[in-house]
Amino acid sequence: MSVKRQLQITVLGSGSWGSVLADVLARNGHAVTIYGRNAQEINEINTDHTNKHYLADLHMDESIVGTTDLHQAVASAAAIFFVIPTQAIRGVAEKVGAILSEEGHRPFLISAAKGLEEGTLYRISQILTQSIPAPVRGDIIVLSGPSHAEDVARHDITTLTAASTNEDAMAWVQWVVMNDFMRIYTSPDVVGVELGGAIKNVIAIGAGAIHGLGYGDNTKAALMTRGLAEMARLGAAFGADPLTFSGLSGLGDLIVTCTSTNSRNWRCGNRLGQGESLQHILNTMGMVVEGVPTAQAVHDLSSQAQVDMPICEAIYEVLYRHRPLQDSIDALMGRIAKPEIDF
Repeated sequence: MSVKRQLQITVLGSGSWGSVLADVLARNGHAVTIYGRNAQEINEINTDHTNKHYLADLHMDESIVGTTDLHQAVASAAAIFFVIPTQAIRGVAEKVGAILSEEGHRPFLISAAKGLEEGTLYRISQILTQSIPAPVRGDIIVLSGPSHAEDVARHDITTLTAASTNEDAMAWVQWVVMNDFMRIYTSPDVVGVELGGAIKNVIAIGAGAIHGLGYGDNTKAALMTRGLAEMARLGAAFGADPLTFSGLSGLGDLIVTCTSTNSRNWRCGNRLGQGESLQHILNTMGMVVEGVPTAQAVHDLSSQAQVDMPICEAIYEVLYRHRPLQDSIDALMGRIAKPEIDF
């Protein structure tokens, strides 16, 4: 791997994806700081160069510096990757905005999380725009696509999409992240890329649930394909290009999240299908299941836009209204016949 010109880059979030991204960026030749709130995890990163709670087999680049001090993490960063749970981003971003205002510099802001904010229904780029003042807010880029941290950790070939309204900013992310096993494509469709990355988590809960119930490959293919149609319908209602959902941040991410046991959303659904309660699953998962709060947000967003999303609605009813899974499946199959392509 060729060594690139070194930049100071900060990764906010010391979970599985944050740890792997930090490792990729460090091995690309950049000076990387990773921020997390768990002092024990950060100490492990600094001393053992591991984060075994999330990734047992990952040995992180020894140049990575871990910190629990947010000011130290972002004060001199040329770029800040946000890799924290969606519902926590606003609070952290507001603190980042205050620090950057003190320091007076404008780093690139890269969203590498996937979800919608409960209540506001905002995408992450919208949260960052609101929370970080314009004078210290560099270009915002969304990085999304099929990328299980476990696979990236072993340098499995991975392709992602970088989306921004600024072509130069997208090209910058390509330059920073790409290497011999990570390939980055670009897209101007920020709305589509963000919605695809968020909604696929909801569909993945459904994919896990039908597996847990014992349904086979035909059912899984039907769920994924019709789920993709729902993603594209909602995206189109908010100005996204429907073709975006056939790309890496839509179909690609949907495939990997709905078919892999590495997916915490799939695992959550699988355990629901096997009869466990949602609360017990969330209490014992050990990681945030982004699809659960996103299901609420998608329900609210689709209702607001009057977009028909029967699969996402069925998953919402299972999660929030305690509707039995089989009742939801029976209701989906009993719907009136309609054309396949319908926007």
